[in-house]
Amino acid sequence: MPPAGLGAVQRVLWLARAGRWDQAHDQCQDLPDPAGAWIHAWLHREEGDSGNAAYWYRRAGQPVPERSLDLDDEWLRIAAALSTDG
Repeated sequence: MPPAGLGAVQRVLWLARAGRWDQAHDQCQDLPDPAGAWIHAWLHREEGDSGNAAYWYRRAGQPVPERSLDLDDEWLRIAAALSTDG
């Protein structure tokens, strides 16, 4: 269970990092873009669905990362960029 007091964006990031893919996927769709789209993109990249991920990166206004970019490093980048969002 995510810690109490997290905003919506941080809660979805927590779920994604905790490996709770289905919950993170469902909840990121309720977030406003571009934050929701960026997390959605990361989830589909983690899943290995590069075509779907590319759609969500475009919707988020973010470049599709190089395949060599580690998922954990990208998650940290996203979390840092969205740290002030609700």
